[in-house]
Amino acid sequence: MTIDWNPLRTELTLWRNQDLPLEIWWRDDDAVTPTPALDRLTTLAESLALPVHIAVIPKMAAPSLPLFTSDRDMIVPLVHGWQHVSHAPQGRKNAEFGHPREGADDELTKALDRMRDLFGKRLLPIFVPPWNRLDPSLLPVLAQAGYLGVSTYLPRDKRQAAPGLVQINTHIDPIFWRGDRGLAPSEDQIAHIVRLLQDRRFGKSDATEPLGFLSHHLVHNADIWNFTTTCLKTFLDAGALPANLRELP
Repeated sequence: MTIDWNPLRTELTLWRNQDLPLEIWWRDDDAVTPTPALDRLTTLAESLALPVHIAVIPKMAAPSLPLFTSDRDMIVPLVHGWQHVSHAPQGRKNAEFGHPREGADDELTKALDRMRDLFGKRLLPIFVPPWNRLDPSLLPVLAQAGYLGVSTYLPRDKRQAAPGLVQINTHIDPIFWRGDRGLAPSEDQIAHIVRLLQDRRFGKSDATEPLGFLSHHLVHNADIWNFTTTCLKTFLDAGALPANLRELP
């Protein structure tokens, strides 16, 4: 598959020529146990020197996962819901924490407690709601439970989702979820990325939010792996820097 990366490289050249800072980060969802795909993800992160923040499903996480990550500095665990089960009302889009329901507060606390038991200080207490959908009434609950951040999809409206809770979203997802779950049309993807960067450059969105790449290692095919590798490398080669999410206030 031939992909024309020139529109992205051209936009990144403008950023470099204007001395605009650009931080990027990488989130990968649905980790539960070591797999060959997770091994490949880790190897890619190490080769790029770009940490991959794996959103782990707490209830499903195998004890072997923290053992796998313990000596791999390029893997940073995050909290991915509780058990990744949709509780959406009939006819609504899938969401585990997208609608008010009894027991949601307790599950948020259980999820963080289990992840701390599994990963200790390696855990970055950022909550990633399954399907990127979250009932806004739960934002202060997250902060009170001890989470430091929340991550969904597309540009944030404001830096603080709630007092003490930073919003740090992802913005690029190469998977064609509404189609065959392969690689989304590459021209559309690159046009989307360029628009994201232009909106930041022209002050239409928050340029201080690290630009987030979202992947799902368990469902990647060769085209998605190749797009992921080239996209991230293109950013890094153009001078983008890995964001240190542990230093976000």
